[in-house]
Amino acid sequence: MLLKGKRICALVHHDFEDLELWVPVYRLKEEGAIVELVGEGAGIKYKGKYGVPAISEFSFADALEKEYDGILVPGGWAPDKLRRFPEVLELVKKMDAQEKTIGQICHAGWVLISADILRGKVVTSTPGIRDDMENAGAIWKDVPAITDGHIVSSRRPPDLPEYCRELIENLK
Repeated sequence: MLLKGKRICALVHHDFEDLELWVPVYRLKEEGAIVELVGEGAGIKYKGKYGVPAISEFSFADALEKEYDGILVPGGWAPDKLRRFPEVLELVKKMDAQEKTIGQICHAGWVLISADILRGKVVTSTPGIRDDMENAGAIWKDVPAITDGHIVSSRRPPDLPEYCRELIENLK
């Protein structure tokens, strides 16, 4: 178990991309990590784009960067909601400042854009937000997954195997 003892915060909100949340969560758990779902409030049931539910265990306000080794931001339409919460942006900024693993896939780049942490970083995302990523100062590549320092990014669900391998390697 490569990640025994590691704690990961997985952000969640309505319309998350089901696979982009659950596949990394389960892969990290398989490697021994403790993964906690964090939403607007504790105990809220969020519905994924395809109907798979996720119940938050903690609120954004209760998630402290010092308690986590990494953070996961799923794609779907949830990132457009997540980036509107000052607590989410502050958490991502603090994780970035401490160079803790930040995993983002698909539209999750919107959260990192709003946190203003992408300037000069080499990343990928769904091609639909390429312009947004580049306008935020990122260097965008059309690859399944890429790691630049502590930021691990990926394009979409078919790229999940590469994304999960990169996440695990970065968290080790």
